[in-house]
Amino acid sequence: MQNNAKTASESLIVMTELVLPNDTNVFGNLMGGRLMYWMDIASALSASKHCNAPVVTASVDNISFENPIKLGNVVHIEAKVSRAFNSSMEVHMKVWGEDLPQQYRYKSNEAYYTFVALDPNRRPRTVPELLPETEEEKRLYDGALRRRQLRLILGGKMKPEEAGELKAFFIKG
Repeated sequence: MQNNAKTASESLIVMTELVLPNDTNVFGNLMGGRLMYWMDIASALSASKHCNAPVVTASVDNISFENPIKLGNVVHIEAKVSRAFNSSMEVHMKVWGEDLPQQYRYKSNEAYYTFVALDPNRRPRTVPELLPETEEEKRLYDGALRRRQLRLILGGKMKPEEAGELKAFFIKG
């Protein structure tokens, strides 16, 4: 364990936005691109908070929209680092919509974004280790290596036969 290791809770960012007319499509729903923009900001803040350095987005995992967020509703984005690798960090986000007059809060979606920390010369730099504490943090931490290997395979940076975590997941020996 590194001396500068941090907990997931230390990287927590909660961002809140109000859905205004300019944020919506013709159906009065928050546009997916606007939500992804807000998610990129929240997750970048979380990653930067973890490593105390500027970060750049390396990848965005599948974003499935479970429930639309309507005009006039509030968007809550909770982002925190789920695992740190050498110079990259995976950030897990949960997104909720909230209808304030109805006092109703509902899940909109979840996603994983990956960031790379940069040194002053804009080259990748090492990041602190992550120490998961809660059961959910441990579950996310454990799954992060498989998600990382899948991202690397899909990005052409790893051969499928090199993905030991994925093989172990699919092939029971």
